[in-house]
Order: sequence, then C-alpha cells, then structure tokens
Amino acid sequence: MAFSLITHEETKSPISEAYRTLRTNVQFTSVDSKTKKIMITSSGPREGKSTTVANLAVSIAQSGKSVLVIDADLRNPTQHKLFQLGNFEGLSSFLVQDQEDSHNFIKETEIPGVKVLTGGPIPPNPAELVGSQRMKRLIEEVSEQFDVVLIDTPPIIAVTDAAILAQQVDGVILVLAAGEVNKEYAQLAKEQLDKVGAKILGAVLNKADMNTSDYYYYYYYHGTDDNKKKHKGHKHG
Repeated sequence: MAFSLITHEETKSPISEAYRTLRTNVQFTSVDSKTKKIMITSSGPREGKSTTVANLAVSIAQSGKSVLVIDADLRNPTQHKLFQLGNFEGLSSFLVQDQEDSHNFIKETEIPGVKVLTGGPIPPNPAELVGSQRMKRLIEEVSEQFDVVLIDTPPIIAVTDAAILAQQVDGVILVLAAGEVNKEYAQLAKEQLDKVGAKILGAVLNKADMNTSDYYYYYYYHGTDDNKKKHKGHKHG
C-alpha cells in the first residue's frame, strides 16, 4: 500500500487540508467535554482507517499537541509500517507482561510530537487482550500523559475488538471507503457502535476520486443528519 505521511512542506496540499479539517472538527467536539481518547475504525477492511489514524496524528501534532497512536488492530497491525518502526514488541507484548511499564513499549517517530505503541506480535486471543483490565488501565494512563490518544482498531463489523474498545474512549470516528462500501453496510457499522453506547464523533468518506465532483470529505457530528457538515476531503486509503 503506497503511503506517505504529511510533511511540513506538504501542509498546503488538499490532503493535508482535509486532515486539518478533520482535526478542527474533532476539536469542536471538545467544547463541552474533553475528547482525548479517540478510536478510529471502519465498516470493513481496506477502507483506509490506519492511514487516517497516522495522518490525523501528524496533523494534530503539527498544531502543537502531543499524540500517542495505539495500534490495537492486533489481527492486522499496520502502524509500524506507516511510521517505519520495528514491531518485535508492542501492545500485545505489554498486555501479557504484568510487570512491564508501558513506556518501555512506546516508540519515538520521526514526526515531532507523535509517539506510537505498535501492535506487536499477533496474539491468538486479540479480543481477550483488548478487553482486559490491563488495556483499560493503559488507555486511562496514557490519556493523562498525552494531549490526544488515537486508537487504531479492526473493522467494527468483522470482529468484537472495536466494539469493546469503543466503550473505553471519548469518541469514535468511522472511516468509509467511497465507492466501495454500500449504504447498508455503513449503516450496520453505525448500529454496531450505537449498540455499545459509543459516541460517534463523525464519519470520514475516504478514497474519493479527487478529479470528480464526488471529491468530498464528509464529517458528521454525533446526532442526526441535520447536524452533518460537508468539507473538501482526501483521497488516501
């Protein structure tokens, strides 16, 4: 999968502008309550959720905030590839080692302000690990140490991991691939989140064709369709 992080030189590109719009809209949700712990998921595979997590992290860091990316997609960890980090140890390693400090597993990146807790080796029981009390304590702990914590999870429909973690965060962003996910599938993803009482911050329409009138980034505030807002968006998956 071709991918490049937003750099300082690319801050005026349409893609970086889309992520700034997303960053701004996320900040708007913090007016009445803190939105520090954010989970990003998708309805199905290959919709660009992991790319969205990584570039949103970069965009938030460029605004002067500290960001931790947690790769909780233990079935298909990707963040170490996007940030070009090792993955010999990571979240899965931390969750099975009771005496270890989380700081020993959090990695520096080349992006100022962004650190990553990679997924680590793929475990046989990912849902059990992300649903553990140790995972819950980790999220609370790092949310006190970073301005924003972004959590990459498996697709919400495929497995239970995302539904479990959705109950431990301040909000959820749903990534949908333009032209690939049908309306019924997207609705099912939203229903899955609603069932566990997740606060849906919005939905990103990803992988839209930048050369057509369909090139938009949609961000839906939590609530009814009357509250939705439409902005220019991005193409990356």
